[in-house]
Amino acid sequence: MPENKVIAVVGATGAQGGSLVEAILEHPESGLTLRALTRNPDSEKAKALASRGIEVVRGDADDPGSLESAFTGAHGAFLVTDFNEHGDAARETAQAKAMADAVKKAGVQHAVWSTLEDTRELIADDDPRFVKLEGGRYLLHCDSKGEADGYFRELGVPTTFMRTCFFWENLFGPMFLRRGDDGALLLTIAIGDALLPGVSVKNIGRFAFGIFTHPEYIGRTVGVANAHLTGADMADTLARVLGEEVHYEPYTLDALRALDMPMADNFANLMQFKQAFNAEYVGARDLDVVRVLNPEVETFDQWVSDHKDQLKAR
Repeated sequence: MPENKVIAVVGATGAQGGSLVEAILEHPESGLTLRALTRNPDSEKAKALASRGIEVVRGDADDPGSLESAFTGAHGAFLVTDFNEHGDAARETAQAKAMADAVKKAGVQHAVWSTLEDTRELIADDDPRFVKLEGGRYLLHCDSKGEADGYFRELGVPTTFMRTCFFWENLFGPMFLRRGDDGALLLTIAIGDALLPGVSVKNIGRFAFGIFTHPEYIGRTVGVANAHLTGADMADTLARVLGEEVHYEPYTLDALRALDMPMADNFANLMQFKQAFNAEYVGARDLDVVRVLNPEVETFDQWVSDHKDQLKAR
């Protein structure tokens, strides 16, 4: 039986951290044990984790003093931030740096940092297709994470940089999948004819689990995805599995910029980036690599079938 190694999971009551909790619990033979970090150990979700025998401790990325003791004694740490919670790129970078400092001081041997690319490394400073946003960033939620990557490297934190992509769970919201006036479902992802790497939340945790069990990935950047699909591919699968009409009618980038919603330019820049740098973006998410980390990656067909009722209720 392997020696127990504690994995401290930031955001254990959230989507990504919660999926890693489930992945570790699925594999008791791995020797990995859990420590759940949460800002509020008295929340109902935290209490539910504790009722399953999981160690629950307070750890808040906005309160660096709470982090070092939360990571002390852990072999590994899963680190994630939630830009959507506050929409503040500088705060997200500060949170990531606080976690990097804490895992370094605690002597954590393997950190998995859920990140994205710093798009400024690809987009020219004078590229007219993109609107430059606060702090000289093009994509607030990407560049803030990518900027933090360098800090992990500077500190010498033994880190695997796990780059995520479009969550299929986004299809539960009306921004990407909604019913038209005629009642038919409309898939509106603004990806044009390009490929869109997509991932299910469940597999985020399974990929992270795979990384923790493959220490040779320390120091590497690993892009994860379940599949690379066009919008038309996704619409066809949705129609077939749901048994109803689904039309692919993507937003244009100009239409995205004109939307009356917070951070419309950030969202339009995101989809512009995925189209304009599609080869680089897709290539950074090698499906052969992710199948080493998780040989049983679910297909989009399987995911749609598992969530049929939620998708039909749009």
